[in-house]
Amino acid sequence: MSRFHSHLSNSVKLIESYNLGIPLSQHLKLFFSQQKKFGSKDRKIISAVCYHYFRCAKLFDKQTPIDQAILFSIFLCEKKESEFLSVLSPALNRLIHLGIPEKIRHLEIDTEQFFAFDNYLSDQIDAIAYSKSFLIQPALFVRIRPKKHIAVINALDKAEIKYETIAESTLKIINGVSLDKCLRINKDVVIQDYNSQKVFDFLLESDLLKSNQSKVSIWDTCAASGGKSILLHDIFKGNIKLTVSDNRVSILKNLSSRSLEAGVNMYKKFAQDISVKSGLSPSEKFDIVVCDVPCSGSGTWSRTPEQHFSFSKKKLPVFVNQQKEIVANVIQHIANNGLLFYITCSVFKEENEDVVEFLKINYSVEVLKMEYLKGYEQEADTMFVAVLKSPL
Repeated sequence: MSRFHSHLSNSVKLIESYNLGIPLSQHLKLFFSQQKKFGSKDRKIISAVCYHYFRCAKLFDKQTPIDQAILFSIFLCEKKESEFLSVLSPALNRLIHLGIPEKIRHLEIDTEQFFAFDNYLSDQIDAIAYSKSFLIQPALFVRIRPKKHIAVINALDKAEIKYETIAESTLKIINGVSLDKCLRINKDVVIQDYNSQKVFDFLLESDLLKSNQSKVSIWDTCAASGGKSILLHDIFKGNIKLTVSDNRVSILKNLSSRSLEAGVNMYKKFAQDISVKSGLSPSEKFDIVVCDVPCSGSGTWSRTPEQHFSFSKKKLPVFVNQQKEIVANVIQHIANNGLLFYITCSVFKEENEDVVEFLKINYSVEVLKMEYLKGYEQEADTMFVAVLKSPL
């Protein structure tokens, strides 16, 4: 048996044993930890195969054997001749340079069910471009931290790592590159999606940034890994009084370690489900409140295709209710003329424009800016950002 037959067999085992309740990356990590026989190249090939499958799985009916669906998926997702297909399906490999529409026609696939949520999309989203992005692995983006630009570029050049300059402090790198061998992650650069780096662009021309006040008070309510907290620290040059919260204690521990590496001081951190209550005294007010709320994640489905595969329309009202509850519990903590950043990685109108309209009606907030940061044509995530101003 060739190693590619072995890779195909193990990919089928991985897919059949996958529990949709956990991230695919965790499932792969657990599988390889139990199967020590695979080298780094084998792990990389098998992982790519599994991701290709979940990118395309909705294109195939239930009667299509998984091993056949895997070969079709590699054909659809890869652009250059595949060593894998050259052994297992030479006929497909000879046609791999075709465009996606031509490949789909060749396979005689019905694409009607590939993306079954068109009615939920915002009018601002190009449905065709967005759905096509599911077949493309997003790039790796890094943000160069202040005063680190020369050192970072020199280190990448020395390591012969190719990169593309997207913005003054943003580099685009091919996925799979190990940056920690030449860069100090969090200290020199932050690994952060391109549009996640842009969610606070409104602040770059704001009065808060130009003011001479001693500290800007900020509450990052659903802080997760802390990437946005580090970004705010850099935007304000450390002149912030930062409070962070999350409903997961383990996440807060990881955030603390990352913040220490990044040199970001936290004034306060606490674990709390903000959809239940804020966890703060009514007197605590902030100049900026960040609500990067739990959502469908539909703006990141090209990065996490297993979530697209498993998503159900029934989940959407659950997310929307949670989003409204979170904002309702934090809005009382915005200082007079303070700012609320409502952020999702969703492309669904119900989670975005409709929630903003709910806030306008029920809390008299002023919408200063509302936009989609469209990543589906940039190999990046799509984000929604609304900047709201509290009433006097």
